[in-house]
Amino acid sequence: MIEMAPDAFDELVSDELDLLPDDMLDGLDNVVFVVEDRPADGSLDLLGLYDGVAITERGQYGFGEMPDRIILYREPLLAICADVEELRDEVHVTLVHEIAHFYGIDDERLHELGWA
Repeated sequence: MIEMAPDAFDELVSDELDLLPDDMLDGLDNVVFVVEDRPADGSLDLLGLYDGVAITERGQYGFGEMPDRIILYREPLLAICADVEELRDEVHVTLVHEIAHFYGIDDERLHELGWA
């Protein structure tokens, strides 16, 4: 486990977002990225969460809906990492994983692709 101030963690997440390919991010519509300390149940088991309706399952969309959220959980991510480089890798994988859910890719397919 490593320790990192919340502001430094936010900056690391922002840096990792900037490194993602444009074609992965360009299709994101009405999505916000959020960092929270832990999931609502207080566990350290969940690293991230896509909170929304996948683009493949939407009907009519774009008329005042609240934004979908991609949440990264700071404490669980810090708990599984031994150093900052490992944390960067885990944040990267978690971002890709949750963005994939926005595009309708389920956990089974992510496992096949090596992103889960």
